[in-house]
Amino acid sequence: MELRAKQIKEMSKEEVEERLNSLKESLLRERASTAMGGQPASPGKIRSIKRQIARILTVSNMEDKK
Repeated sequence: MELRAKQIKEMSKEEVEERLNSLKESLLRERASTAMGGQPASPGKIRSIKRQIARILTVSNMEDKK
């Protein structure tokens, strides 16, 4: 599920941290499977995960500056 900035802003700090950790673990698993020579389940998944992580960090930084 793609996260949008509006959805992230509505989440609590704990939920955001949980989601961020979950995404980082998913990215680690995807990269590991690719590094071991396996084909990724869906080629765009790594890109999607990276974008979601960046979106979460961007929204978090914007809220911290306010």
